Amino acid sequence: MQNRFKILAVASGGGHWIQLLRTQKAFKDADVVFVSTFSNYKFKDPGFKYRSVPDANRWNKLRLIKMAFTVKNIVDEEKPDFIISTGAAPGMAAVFWGKLKGVKTIWIDSIANVERLSLSGRLIKPFADLHITQWPHLAKGKTIYKGTVIL
Repeated sequence: MQNRFKILAVASGGGHWIQLLRTQKAFKDADVVFVSTFSNYKFKDPGFKYRSVPDANRWNKLRLIKMAFTVKNIVDEEKPDFIISTGAAPGMAAVFWGKLKGVKTIWIDSIANVERLSLSGRLIKPFADLHITQWPHLAKGKTIYKGTVIL
């Protein structure tokens, strides 16, 4: 039996979620748990597991703390080999907690951030093992550009 990697794929709702789903084909040989802020969402692909977290942002600190610890619990329970995120608060929390546990982490900054990296992308940069931008002029230091990741 072949050992399969376990991936925790995390993004907030909306555009971040859509971009994360566009990476789905890359996960065909892995066990994937998708995580987002849709509490009543039924993931369309039965081959993948889905878990939800509270929606939160920087303007609601209490919800942000609750969301961050919900993500921590998911990281602890799922024990992923890799965490990948396309952004915002839940992804940032997952990369942070994952890094503390020795999980390999990947951050793909949103393609919508043309002029500069997202706030989440800038804050999580020190914790991401792989920090990707989709714009060549934003690649600097640890942040790399390898072409358009998400169309």
